[in-house]
Amino acid sequence: MTVVLLISSGARAESTRRIALTYDDAPRGDSAMSGDDRAALLISGLEAAGVEQAAIFVVTSRIDSPARLARIQSYAEAGHVIANHTHTHPWLRHTTAEAYLAEIDTAEMILQVFENRRPWFRYPYLNEAPDIERRDAVRAGLSERGLLNGYVTVDTYDWFLENLYQTAIREDDPVCMAGLRELYTGMLVAAANFYDEAARTYLGEAPAQVMLLHENDIAALFVTDLVAALEADGWEIISADEAYADPIAGVLPDTRFLGMGRVAALTSLAGKPGPEFTYLAVDEDAITAAFNDQVAGGCD
Repeated sequence: MTVVLLISSGARAESTRRIALTYDDAPRGDSAMSGDDRAALLISGLEAAGVEQAAIFVVTSRIDSPARLARIQSYAEAGHVIANHTHTHPWLRHTTAEAYLAEIDTAEMILQVFENRRPWFRYPYLNEAPDIERRDAVRAGLSERGLLNGYVTVDTYDWFLENLYQTAIREDDPVCMAGLRELYTGMLVAAANFYDEAARTYLGEAPAQVMLLHENDIAALFVTDLVAALEADGWEIISADEAYADPIAGVLPDTRFLGMGRVAALTSLAGKPGPEFTYLAVDEDAITAAFNDQVAGGCD
């Protein structure tokens, strides 16, 4: 087995586990909760949980009204950082590198108006490498623009659990909110631990982790519970700035296996096959089964 060693202090591997919270796809539309109420609840929840800085990755075509503009500004005013998630959220595999970079440029122009903007770009769907040519062309384009890849290290399908919840609400099915809270927090803490163990085992390293979340209803409803569960499990919540200052930010894995985040890519190169990256938080069938068991039908 080849071990990939990152440039950092050897003592880091024994340090407190560190993780930043990042939210994609803002500003999302109304669902069971209005977009304005969701943002207000997420901001207040982050404050109550003691999270001074999360990262909000914005799809700028969705800023199509003064209310949605104000919603993103409210995140910035609360101390959270604003970053680029393209203008219309395209798959890189469905477009050219040139058109994709134009999407990034449009979003960067719009994002200039916000306080706390960061020069970070996150790929929609984490789709970084449909082929090596496009992977490298976009990497070069980001470098030319002075944009950091806003990578994740902890991949989650929180969006899939959100879809199950929203479907139940639309169909007026009973929902056990206590069970939903337990499922949401449990699967995300387990995902963080999965990547921490993989990094320590295969990289000899404990990098700052970056958790992939979305600006959705369950994120707003359960952010204080998520932070409490992570901290109870030994995690320290850090700022996105601190996370992206980690040496892992400077390592661009030479692989097409990038759709589950940077730790997955590096540990795959170090000998842990990509197919082994299977766990509850990215397994749609398992999430559905857990939802049906713990959430659907209401509480006993």
